[in-house]
Amino acid sequence: MKVGRRLGIKVLNASRFALGLGGDAGAVAVPPSEITDAVDRAMLARLADLVTDATAAFDGYDYARALERTESFFWEFCDHYLELVKGRAYGSRGDAPARSAMAALQLALSTQLRLLAPFLPFVTEEVWSWWQEGSVHRAAWPDDASLRAAAGDGDPLVLAVGSDVLGEVRKAKTEAKRSLKAEVTLVVVADTTERLAALRSALSDVRDAGAVAEAELVVSDQVAITVTLGPGPAADS
Repeated sequence: MKVGRRLGIKVLNASRFALGLGGDAGAVAVPPSEITDAVDRAMLARLADLVTDATAAFDGYDYARALERTESFFWEFCDHYLELVKGRAYGSRGDAPARSAMAALQLALSTQLRLLAPFLPFVTEEVWSWWQEGSVHRAAWPDDASLRAAAGDGDPLVLAVGSDVLGEVRKAKTEAKRSLKAEVTLVVVADTTERLAALRSALSDVRDAGAVAEAELVVSDQVAITVTLGPGPAADS
């Protein structure tokens, strides 16, 4: 009951954010054709893989696996993707990047509500009623092919590396007892060429979400992330 309640509350809160962007305009559907940002496409590529796995699990009557995969993705979606794109979704980089985030959020929310509906029938029906006609339980099952089309050339590594770096930035602030909004003067990321190339596509979102003034990328076989915080008071001062 505790786990289910926590998940249900998170679905409500994440949905309010995804649908509340731009005030009343947030409820207006933004077509998938406007999804152009690499981080958004990376998330949708991973979501397409989830739909493939969950569908196969249901076809094999393996309901436990379907729930485990779907719930795991949802928590990562909230903890990583939402934190990465929050600033951009609110317009920090202009209208087109914001609409890309909004379209990706709406598509991801619609997909995840349908995946979670067999397990959370009431909370998913409630959220569905906020912005969709009819019942989520009569809606078509998510289609991985349409998600892959929306994802285009999306590389899941972009989201993975971007999330790793933002996670280290937030960890450094927490350990220093600083606000998560505290400025970071410099982040030095040492990593492989492949992962740094993926990070460059997510760097604007990372810097925005982490309040990072400057980022330095260094090719190395030894992965390391160094975070230098700017001057400022502790979070509880």
